Amino acid sequence: MQATVTFLGSGTSHGVPMIGCTCAVCQSPDPRDRRSRPSIHIKVDGGPSILVDTSTDLRQQVLANGIARVDAILFTHSHADHVMGLDDVRRFNVMQGGAIPAYADERTAADLKRTFSYIFSPASEKGGGIPEIVLTTVTGRFAIDGVGIQPIPLFHGSRPILGYRLGTFAYLTDCNRLPDEAWPLLDGLDVLVLDALRHNPHPTHFTVAEALGVVERVKPRHTYFTHMCHKLPHAETNASLPPGVELAYDGLVVTIDAGAAVAANDGPEGGWT
Repeated sequence: MQATVTFLGSGTSHGVPMIGCTCAVCQSPDPRDRRSRPSIHIKVDGGPSILVDTSTDLRQQVLANGIARVDAILFTHSHADHVMGLDDVRRFNVMQGGAIPAYADERTAADLKRTFSYIFSPASEKGGGIPEIVLTTVTGRFAIDGVGIQPIPLFHGSRPILGYRLGTFAYLTDCNRLPDEAWPLLDGLDVLVLDALRHNPHPTHFTVAEALGVVERVKPRHTYFTHMCHKLPHAETNASLPPGVELAYDGLVVTIDAGAAVAANDGPEGGWT
């Protein structure tokens, strides 16, 4: 199955330009240097429309990219820049006439239920436009409308979070370490999207050099870096990267192979073939 991936946001939690900053990147006329908070949209040909994270800037992102349907949401983790646009999903509920399934690890699911208790708590008073979300805790490989989804364990500092793989595409944002069990799940990638915050070290994100080390080990056909701060000018940074590696930018669209159709009960033991 072919699919298109749209980078809704490619920036860090502050976004670029950053409030109150007058650096060259924050004042850049290059539209690729304007980075909203991180999220992607995956549209499978003849299949589901999948949102990965509901960023703080979700409303503006879906308007800018003409997205009119969301069939499922994958959450990587529960930091504010990845979840605080969740309330805007209610518009998709209205247009589609039903609830939207969402998937997250155990900690993220618990955080979502607490942060958005008015959505998930049956005791909460309802009314005035409440998003309808059916939240499932991810415990292994699963499927969305015939599309196989492989969760990839990651570390964001000391916190375990999730990346996701569909076919020969993997999305690994907000990470600074891959556990041993993650590496085999990344064999045979055509497209890798990977966290690369900046050049100088950070306790919870890959630097550009560290991200390039992951690329060297995984050896995807093409890599796009994401979650960049204002210290990485787009054109200048791209010129310094090796062939097959480049910075993503808001609005970038990439065609991927989302894999063969799978059964709804497809399990993690199936592997990637």
